[in-house]
Amino acid sequence: MGYYYWDPTYILVVIGAVICMIASARVKGTFNKYSQLRSMSGMNGAQVAQRVLQAAGIYDVQVRHVSGSLTDHYDPRTKTVNLSDPVYNATSVAALGVAAHECGHAIQHAKSYAPLSIRSALVPIANFGSMLAWPVILIGLFFNTRSSGLIIDIGILLFSAAVLFQLVTLPVEFDASRRALVMLRTQGILADDELKYTRKVLKSAALTYVASAAAAILQLLRIILITNGRRRDD
Repeated sequence: MGYYYWDPTYILVVIGAVICMIASARVKGTFNKYSQLRSMSGMNGAQVAQRVLQAAGIYDVQVRHVSGSLTDHYDPRTKTVNLSDPVYNATSVAALGVAAHECGHAIQHAKSYAPLSIRSALVPIANFGSMLAWPVILIGLFFNTRSSGLIIDIGILLFSAAVLFQLVTLPVEFDASRRALVMLRTQGILADDELKYTRKVLKSAALTYVASAAAAILQLLRIILITNGRRRDD
Protein backbone atom coordinates (compact mmCIF):
# COMPACT_ATOMS: atom_id res chain seq x y z
CA MET A 1 0.00 0.00 0.00
CA GLY A 2 2.92 2.31 0.69
CA TYR A 3 3.95 2.25 -2.96
CA TYR A 4 0.62 3.62 -4.11
CA TYR A 5 0.40 6.14 -1.28
CA TRP A 6 3.75 7.64 -2.25
CA ASP A 7 3.23 7.11 -5.96
CA PRO A 8 5.11 10.04 -7.61
CA THR A 9 2.80 9.90 -10.64
CA TYR A 10 0.12 11.58 -8.50
CA ILE A 11 1.83 14.83 -9.46
CA LEU A 12 0.35 14.40 -12.96
CA VAL A 13 -3.15 14.25 -11.47
CA VAL A 14 -2.43 17.34 -9.38
CA ILE A 15 -1.13 19.25 -12.40
CA GLY A 16 -4.24 18.31 -14.40
CA ALA A 17 -6.54 19.38 -11.56
CA VAL A 18 -4.75 22.71 -11.16
CA ILE A 19 -4.97 23.40 -14.91
CA CYS A 20 -8.72 22.70 -14.87
CA MET A 21 -9.30 24.88 -11.80
CA ILE A 22 -7.40 27.79 -13.35
CA ALA A 23 -9.35 27.46 -16.61
CA SER A 24 -12.67 27.24 -14.75
CA ALA A 25 -11.88 30.29 -12.62
CA ARG A 26 -10.84 32.22 -15.70
CA VAL A 27 -14.01 31.51 -17.67
CA LYS A 28 -16.21 32.41 -14.70
CA GLY A 29 -14.26 35.60 -14.07
CA THR A 30 -14.33 36.63 -17.73
CA PHE A 31 -18.04 35.86 -18.09
CA ASN A 32 -18.91 37.75 -14.92
CA LYS A 33 -16.83 40.74 -16.03
CA TYR A 34 -18.49 41.11 -19.41
CA SER A 35 -21.92 40.21 -18.05
CA GLN A 36 -21.89 43.76 -16.74
CA LEU A 37 -21.55 45.18 -20.26
CA ARG A 38 -24.96 45.54 -21.91
CA SER A 39 -25.07 45.17 -25.69
CA MET A 40 -26.15 48.15 -27.73
CA SER A 41 -28.71 46.05 -29.60
CA GLY A 42 -30.65 45.39 -26.37
CA MET A 43 -31.42 41.84 -27.48
CA ASN A 44 -31.35 39.07 -24.91
CA GLY A 45 -29.82 35.62 -25.25
CA ALA A 46 -33.03 33.90 -26.31
CA GLN A 47 -33.74 36.49 -29.00
CA VAL A 48 -30.21 36.25 -30.35
CA ALA A 49 -30.44 32.47 -30.48
CA GLN A 50 -33.65 32.67 -32.50
CA ARG A 51 -32.13 35.28 -34.80
CA VAL A 52 -28.99 33.24 -35.44
CA LEU A 53 -30.90 30.03 -36.09
CA GLN A 54 -33.25 31.72 -38.55
CA ALA A 55 -30.35 33.42 -40.31
CA ALA A 56 -28.77 29.98 -40.74
CA GLY A 57 -32.01 28.62 -42.18
CA ILE A 58 -32.69 26.40 -39.16
CA TYR A 59 -36.34 26.27 -38.12
CA ASP A 60 -36.60 22.90 -36.37
CA VAL A 61 -34.50 23.80 -33.31
CA GLN A 62 -36.17 25.16 -30.20
CA VAL A 63 -34.62 27.63 -27.74
CA ARG A 64 -35.26 26.66 -24.13
CA HIS A 65 -34.42 27.96 -20.68
CA VAL A 66 -32.52 25.73 -18.24
CA SER A 67 -31.68 26.40 -14.62
CA GLY A 68 -28.18 26.92 -13.33
CA SER A 69 -25.22 29.06 -14.31
CA LEU A 70 -23.22 28.35 -17.47
CA THR A 71 -25.17 25.14 -18.03
CA ASP A 72 -25.82 26.21 -21.62
CA HIS A 73 -25.69 23.46 -24.22
CA TYR A 74 -27.08 22.24 -27.52
CA ASP A 75 -28.81 18.85 -27.42
CA PRO A 76 -28.75 17.19 -30.85
CA ARG A 77 -31.14 14.45 -29.68
CA THR A 78 -33.98 16.88 -28.96
CA LYS A 79 -32.74 19.65 -31.27
CA THR A 80 -32.83 22.26 -28.53
CA VAL A 81 -30.57 25.17 -27.65
CA ASN A 82 -30.66 25.32 -23.87
CA LEU A 83 -29.71 28.62 -22.26
CA SER A 84 -29.00 29.13 -18.56
CA ASP A 85 -30.23 31.80 -16.15
CA PRO A 86 -27.41 34.33 -16.83
CA VAL A 87 -27.89 33.97 -20.61
CA TYR A 88 -31.54 33.40 -21.56
CA ASN A 89 -32.93 36.81 -20.57
CA ALA A 90 -29.64 38.68 -20.28
CA THR A 91 -28.58 41.39 -22.73
CA SER A 92 -24.84 41.47 -22.01
CA VAL A 93 -22.15 40.89 -24.65
CA ALA A 94 -21.13 37.80 -22.66
CA ALA A 95 -24.64 36.31 -22.71
CA LEU A 96 -25.12 36.96 -26.42
CA GLY A 97 -21.80 35.29 -27.18
CA VAL A 98 -22.72 32.16 -25.25
CA ALA A 99 -26.16 32.01 -26.88
CA ALA A 100 -24.65 32.34 -30.35
CA HIS A 101 -22.02 29.71 -29.50
CA GLU A 102 -24.66 27.12 -28.67
CA CYS A 103 -26.39 27.98 -31.93
CA GLY A 104 -23.04 27.34 -33.58
CA HIS A 105 -23.41 23.71 -32.49
CA ALA A 106 -26.92 23.61 -33.97
CA ILE A 107 -25.49 24.90 -37.26
CA GLN A 108 -22.77 22.24 -37.11
CA HIS A 109 -25.45 19.60 -36.62
CA ALA A 110 -27.52 20.89 -39.52
CA LYS A 111 -24.50 20.90 -41.81
CA SER A 112 -23.28 17.47 -40.63
CA TYR A 113 -19.99 18.93 -39.42
CA ALA A 114 -17.67 15.89 -39.30
CA PRO A 115 -15.95 16.48 -35.92
CA LEU A 116 -19.36 16.92 -34.25
CA SER A 117 -20.59 13.67 -35.79
CA ILE A 118 -17.46 11.89 -34.60
CA ARG A 119 -17.83 13.33 -31.09
CA SER A 120 -21.47 12.25 -30.92
CA ALA A 121 -20.50 8.74 -31.95
CA LEU A 122 -17.78 8.67 -29.31
CA VAL A 123 -20.06 9.69 -26.41
CA PRO A 124 -21.22 6.15 -25.38
CA ILE A 125 -17.74 4.73 -25.99
CA ALA A 126 -16.07 7.47 -23.95
CA ASN A 127 -18.58 7.10 -21.09
CA PHE A 128 -18.11 3.33 -21.07
CA GLY A 129 -14.33 3.67 -21.24
CA SER A 130 -13.98 6.25 -18.47
CA MET A 131 -16.22 4.19 -16.18
CA LEU A 132 -14.52 0.83 -16.67
CA ALA A 133 -10.91 1.76 -17.41
CA TRP A 134 -9.59 1.91 -13.84
CA PRO A 135 -11.44 -1.20 -12.57
CA VAL A 136 -10.08 -3.20 -15.51
CA ILE A 137 -6.55 -1.86 -15.00
CA LEU A 138 -6.65 -2.63 -11.26
CA ILE A 139 -7.76 -6.17 -11.99
CA GLY A 140 -4.74 -6.56 -14.28
CA LEU A 141 -2.40 -5.06 -11.66
CA PHE A 142 -3.54 -7.04 -8.62
CA PHE A 143 -4.17 -10.44 -10.20
CA ASN A 144 -0.85 -11.79 -11.42
CA THR A 145 -1.92 -14.13 -14.20
CA ARG A 146 -0.75 -14.81 -17.72
CA SER A 147 -3.47 -12.56 -19.08
CA SER A 148 -2.69 -9.62 -16.74
CA GLY A 149 -0.82 -7.74 -19.46
CA LEU A 150 -3.72 -8.10 -21.86
CA ILE A 151 -6.23 -6.96 -19.22
CA ILE A 152 -4.11 -3.87 -18.48
CA ASP A 153 -3.87 -3.06 -22.19
CA ILE A 154 -7.65 -3.30 -22.50
CA GLY A 155 -8.00 -0.87 -19.61
CA ILE A 156 -5.58 1.58 -21.23
CA LEU A 157 -7.48 1.29 -24.52
CA LEU A 158 -10.75 2.04 -22.71
CA PHE A 159 -9.31 5.17 -21.11
CA SER A 160 -7.79 6.20 -24.45
CA ALA A 161 -11.31 6.38 -25.87
CA ALA A 162 -12.19 8.98 -23.23
CA VAL A 163 -9.04 10.94 -24.09
CA LEU A 164 -9.90 10.80 -27.78
CA PHE A 165 -13.32 12.24 -27.00
CA GLN A 166 -11.68 15.20 -25.24
CA LEU A 167 -9.40 15.81 -28.22
CA VAL A 168 -12.22 15.65 -30.78
CA THR A 169 -14.18 18.13 -28.66
CA LEU A 170 -11.57 20.85 -29.24
CA PRO A 171 -12.22 21.55 -32.95
CA VAL A 172 -15.97 21.29 -32.30
CA GLU A 173 -15.87 24.02 -29.64
CA PHE A 174 -13.49 26.32 -31.50
CA ASP A 175 -15.54 26.05 -34.69
CA ALA A 176 -18.78 26.79 -32.83
CA SER A 177 -17.23 29.97 -31.43
CA ARG A 178 -16.00 30.97 -34.89
CA ARG A 179 -19.48 30.51 -36.34
CA ALA A 180 -20.96 32.48 -33.44
CA LEU A 181 -18.70 35.48 -33.97
CA VAL A 182 -19.40 35.49 -37.71
CA MET A 183 -23.16 35.43 -37.10
CA LEU A 184 -23.03 38.14 -34.45
CA ARG A 185 -21.13 40.39 -36.82
CA THR A 186 -22.96 39.70 -40.10
CA GLN A 187 -26.39 39.96 -38.47
CA GLY A 188 -25.47 43.28 -36.89
CA ILE A 189 -26.20 41.98 -33.40
CA LEU A 190 -22.91 43.22 -31.96
CA ALA A 191 -20.68 46.06 -33.11
CA ASP A 192 -16.98 45.48 -33.72
CA ASP A 193 -15.99 47.08 -30.42
CA GLU A 194 -18.42 44.75 -28.61
CA LEU A 195 -17.24 41.67 -30.48
CA LYS A 196 -13.75 41.95 -29.01
CA TYR A 197 -15.21 41.43 -25.54
CA THR A 198 -17.41 38.56 -26.67
CA ARG A 199 -14.37 36.97 -28.28
CA LYS A 200 -12.59 37.04 -24.91
CA VAL A 201 -15.51 35.26 -23.26
CA LEU A 202 -15.63 32.54 -25.90
CA LYS A 203 -11.86 32.14 -25.88
CA SER A 204 -11.78 31.65 -22.12
CA ALA A 205 -14.62 29.12 -22.40
CA ALA A 206 -12.71 27.21 -25.09
CA LEU A 207 -9.67 27.04 -22.84
CA THR A 208 -11.66 24.96 -20.34
CA TYR A 209 -11.89 22.25 -23.00
CA VAL A 210 -8.18 22.54 -23.66
CA ALA A 211 -7.58 22.13 -19.92
CA SER A 212 -9.84 19.06 -19.77
CA ALA A 213 -8.00 17.49 -22.70
CA ALA A 214 -4.63 18.21 -21.06
CA ALA A 215 -5.82 16.69 -17.77
CA ALA A 216 -7.05 13.58 -19.58
CA ILE A 217 -3.72 13.17 -21.38
CA LEU A 218 -1.83 13.52 -18.10
CA GLN A 219 -4.07 10.90 -16.53
CA LEU A 220 -3.43 8.55 -19.44
CA LEU A 221 0.30 9.15 -19.07
CA ARG A 222 0.05 8.30 -15.38
CA ILE A 223 -1.75 5.05 -16.17
CA ILE A 224 0.94 4.08 -18.67
CA LEU A 225 3.73 4.88 -16.20
CA ILE A 226 2.08 2.88 -13.41
CA THR A 227 1.39 -0.17 -15.56
CA ASN A 228 4.83 -0.15 -17.18
CA GLY A 229 6.42 0.08 -13.74
CA ARG A 230 4.42 -2.95 -12.60
CA ARG A 231 5.41 -4.89 -15.68
CA ARG A 232 9.11 -4.17 -15.08
CA ASP A 233 8.76 -5.33 -11.47
CA ASP A 234 7.21 -8.57 -12.66
